[in-house]
Amino acid sequence: MYTTLISAEQLAALPSAQTVILDCRFQLTDSGWGQQAYDAGHLPDAHYLNLDYHLSGTKTGQNGRHPLPDGQRLAVVLGALGVTPATQVVVYDDLGGQYAARAWWLLKWLGHDAVAVLDGGLPAWQANGGVLTTEAPASHPTRFAPKSARVGSVDVDAVLANLDQDDFLVVDARAPGRYRGEGETIDPVGGHIPGAANRFFQDNLGADGRFKPVDQLRAEWQAVIGEREPAEVVHQCGSGVTACVNLLAMEHAGLAGSRLYPGSWSEWCSDPARPVAR
Repeated sequence: MYTTLISAEQLAALPSAQTVILDCRFQLTDSGWGQQAYDAGHLPDAHYLNLDYHLSGTKTGQNGRHPLPDGQRLAVVLGALGVTPATQVVVYDDLGGQYAARAWWLLKWLGHDAVAVLDGGLPAWQANGGVLTTEAPASHPTRFAPKSARVGSVDVDAVLANLDQDDFLVVDARAPGRYRGEGETIDPVGGHIPGAANRFFQDNLGADGRFKPVDQLRAEWQAVIGEREPAEVVHQCGSGVTACVNLLAMEHAGLAGSRLYPGSWSEWCSDPARPVAR
């Protein structure tokens, strides 16, 4: 069972009858791009999930750009794709896991342990000699029953209260410039949550687009969190998506137990009463 990362070689060796592959490619500037890319060529037997339509819920203007989806609705989608308690799920994209990690976290949120991100994504699959196809995958619908969550989350009220309580360290996964409030182009307000540390999610990857070795990741993350236990770490980003890459990196490095603030900066900055640091 793979629960964090899986290599292209390991994926190629998995029995297809016990594996469900999910293509999570996406572009923030074009919500339909991922489906088009999937139609043009995807891993054999892979199904497509869209960040906006499948991996996010309804936006209210106050709950962030990618609020969590309704768990029961997502469970129906996963069941329709044939995910059972015995299924190894593999998720991938073409950008180092920045969208696939969201699907990974959501399956953990629904209590499914056997889910892993394809390390290096589609480029790694092709570099290993893997082929792409335009054929539609077969589906074996079943009922996916959510179980107790394997990952935790906090809401905006907990993050606001933590400004005074300091019960956990918030780690911002956005690029350093956006964290500092410089050159913000996505959200209406630039800056970060007061007291938050910054760990750019791409810093978990090597030059080859794959995650760094476990020992290196552990050392780098311990430098970020200091004496904090993993359970005292809460991850956020712009909308609760790339923060999942940081959470995945910590878990892969043996630092399991950190949590996600799903609303992230896009929810935080929607209320002008919440403080902003720059």
